[in-house]
Amino acid sequence: MLYSKIEGSGKPLLIMHGFLGMSDNWKTLGTQFAADGFEVHMLDLRNHGRSFHSDDFSYELMVQDVYDYCQANDLQSLDVIGHSMGGKTAMLLAALYPNLVDKLIVADIGTKFYPPHHQDILAGLNAVDFSIKPSRNDVEEILKSYIPDFGTRQFLMKSLFWLEPGQLGFRFNLKVFNEKIDEIGKALPSGLVFERPSLFIRGGNSNYIFDTDFDGIKEHFTNSSFATIPNAGHWLHAENPKMFYDLVSVFLKK
Repeated sequence: MLYSKIEGSGKPLLIMHGFLGMSDNWKTLGTQFAADGFEVHMLDLRNHGRSFHSDDFSYELMVQDVYDYCQANDLQSLDVIGHSMGGKTAMLLAALYPNLVDKLIVADIGTKFYPPHHQDILAGLNAVDFSIKPSRNDVEEILKSYIPDFGTRQFLMKSLFWLEPGQLGFRFNLKVFNEKIDEIGKALPSGLVFERPSLFIRGGNSNYIFDTDFDGIKEHFTNSSFATIPNAGHWLHAENPKMFYDLVSVFLKK
């Protein structure tokens, strides 16, 4: 069963993180949504965070995990937020189980195929040799050689933890990501349609959703609307959490 952090009470709201992320990335926003009367479930998807590791990794399997989680927790008529990889998972969940999802919010990802583009990040992560027991500072220095962006490094460092005293490791399953990285970019399967309200939010500085992608998204999500957070990149919910919260809050209250 997937690991989750649950806050609040009321209508269930599932939140799914992006590639290499975890539920902790959504703690502040999750608390805000809980204060608005939602029972917020912040999930760790398979091979991420505190959830189980598996050699099998695909969107279909992640959706099955989330569906099983909903069944085990008796969750029905829920709203879903997903960022990047979590957004693709949320889209597929809504399309395959349309009676389960009332409203869908997707953060900075479209329905199309995305070529592999995490090579520098994976190279940096693979360059860390935990057998020599590096410190947190040592790990960050290694990552800095491959990942110059401070925010991205800090995001990745959140998954660093003490396996035991003196021995660090990453919470995510790096071995499987190296082997199955092509799974992350896969397009939503053709022919799937979700007719309930959907909101796609993109970062104004991100290149994940272009205006030319809107028609393709609307083929799958017929009742979709679009919003842009200016001066924000792919991690739009972290770069401008207030505007992200305001957009989602208005949408959920409609």
